[in-house]
Amino acid sequence: MAVESWVPELPVVSFTPSGVYAPQWDTALLTRALRREAISSATTVLDLGTGSGALAIQAARLGARVTAVDISRRAVLTAQVNALLAGRRIRFHRGDLDAAVPGRTYDLIVSNPPYVPSPDARLPRRGPARAWDAGRDGRAFIDRICAAAPAALGPGGALLLVHSSLCGTQETLRRLAQAGLRPAVTDRASVPYGPVLRARQRWLAEAGLVHEDDSREELVVIRAHRA
Repeated sequence: MAVESWVPELPVVSFTPSGVYAPQWDTALLTRALRREAISSATTVLDLGTGSGALAIQAARLGARVTAVDISRRAVLTAQVNALLAGRRIRFHRGDLDAAVPGRTYDLIVSNPPYVPSPDARLPRRGPARAWDAGRDGRAFIDRICAAAPAALGPGGALLLVHSSLCGTQETLRRLAQAGLRPAVTDRASVPYGPVLRARQRWLAEAGLVHEDDSREELVVIRAHRA
């Protein structure tokens, strides 16, 4: 699959205060994948790490019955406001990924989790970095989602997960397959470094994750199907 260099159509939300992840390239790429799904009024969707609520609102616009989760109180309140302004009914829960909705299954799970590798192995407990820092390898949340997805998906359900190739695309595919799902990369896009990667470029190069002269990263959407 060729890596696409593309200008995204960013999802629009009305309200994104400081400390809440605003829709960016990864949101747009995952939104494009979401629109290809066969969604009806009977489809149940779980948005893990909803942030501003952009993906949850898009799924609701497509007709789905949507539940959205975030560990940040500010993010949940922001997404509630955006859903209200968009005229969409969405169930919101504050909690840690799927632990916020124990025992429930969904037809489709979408997630744009924190995935930026950080020099600090400790995960931030507050502040804006909470929306993107994910440990030294960037996989603190990705690995948890890979492990939890099979139990949270109903028969025939699917996970749509977006992250940077800096985190290891093949590792995500391996973990999802090991968990019993059928994963494949459905979307790729080459995008310019944002402020966080530019600020960490020297550390990323020293860690062997990028070259010193790199200025773009590859984003991927992985779709994992449960038979």
